Amino acid sequence: MGLIFIAEQERTQGFTHVLLITTGSVASVKAPLIVEELLKHDKVKVEVVATQPSLTFFNVDDVVKVGSRVWVDKDEWKSNYKIGDPILHIELRRWADIVLVAPCSANTLSKIAHGICDNLATSLLRALSPTIPTYIFPAMNTLMYEHPLTAEHLRVVQDVVRYTVVGPIGKNLACGDVGLGAMMEWRDIVQIVVDQFKLNSK
Repeated sequence: MGLIFIAEQERTQGFTHVLLITTGSVASVKAPLIVEELLKHDKVKVEVVATQPSLTFFNVDDVVKVGSRVWVDKDEWKSNYKIGDPILHIELRRWADIVLVAPCSANTLSKIAHGICDNLATSLLRALSPTIPTYIFPAMNTLMYEHPLTAEHLRVVQDVVRYTVVGPIGKNLACGDVGLGAMMEWRDIVQIVVDQFKLNSK
């Protein structure tokens, strides 16, 4: 059946529980670095939820090697599921003290804004308590970012859903374009968590 995740068993008192969601942007390549840097701090646990497109850009084994796990869609509904069994997206949201969607692709941004929950990541976000700090780090091509629908999606995510949007920044993009659309620097993403929870290095 595979590994079962139960929040009550996975949470450790006194620890900060960081949930990193990766989506279909090339910036997902930074996921192992973000996890590794977070785990250099005392009393931190990290779990990663990856959309299928994001797995194009990083190796799951690289995240496992530094001390975390990667959860994907196929981990959620098992063929032998029965009523009363733990539901992964619910258990993960119960576990999290903070959620980072880094990177947040144009597609996932649109899904969040429209309340779509068609994968593990978006189901988790839809089920998330509004009291959990949730940060969105957009990452997409400049013209995708400048598309009028993006501004509307960002408005809904910030003003209605009340997530914190950070970035994007301007730089040379993976597609070869130069402009606004790159994910915030990964070390700065880690620093947000460090500052919010006053984490100390090991």
